[in-house]
Amino acid sequence: MISNLLYKELRLAAHPNLYIFSAMGALVLIPAYPYTMIFVFSCIGIYISFMYGRETNDIYFSSLLPIKKSDIVLGKYLVVIVTQLASLFISIICAIIKNTLIPNNNPVGIDANIAFYGFGFIIFTIFNLIFLSSFFKTAYNAGIAFLKALVPIILIELLIEVSVHFPKLQWLDGTSQELLVKQLPILILGVTIYIIFTMWSFKISTKRFSEVDL
Repeated sequence: MISNLLYKELRLAAHPNLYIFSAMGALVLIPAYPYTMIFVFSCIGIYISFMYGRETNDIYFSSLLPIKKSDIVLGKYLVVIVTQLASLFISIICAIIKNTLIPNNNPVGIDANIAFYGFGFIIFTIFNLIFLSSFFKTAYNAGIAFLKALVPIILIELLIEVSVHFPKLQWLDGTSQELLVKQLPILILGVTIYIIFTMWSFKISTKRFSEVDL
């Protein structure tokens, strides 16, 4: 069932731009760039895909299938999670290449290191919690839901990029083995928060969508 839902979403419901924005993780190859923007691009890709689904009446036609309403929500969550993890995976591969060829730190803001990806999971968590739960309140107003999520994630990204310029927080910007080990708790915390709050968001979205009259 899960594989069928995911296949349907990726094959029929996802907008082509979803894949393009997921590949933006490769921007970490640029020596001087605000790398946290890759998380924004991933969120934009998801938003465009939801808008595309709205215009094609994807949720309405999905409701005609012999599946539960909660399965429709699950399908959307699966494609969001896969998209976010794919973006992170592409970024990690490119970050390894970049740090091998150009070991200098990113002068613009935080470098692509363990702390960076921990913060990435937290940003995605906030997006999922706000955007998805807001969207499934009506299963239609994707634009309003996206704006609600965009403001806090932009503020958090600015905070992350600026924070590494303070002397006491420069350890967040390093890529040496010693600093990467020191950054591990941030990654563990980020992954934990992502799992717990995305599951919580799914429960909220399922409950709200069950009350929507299609």
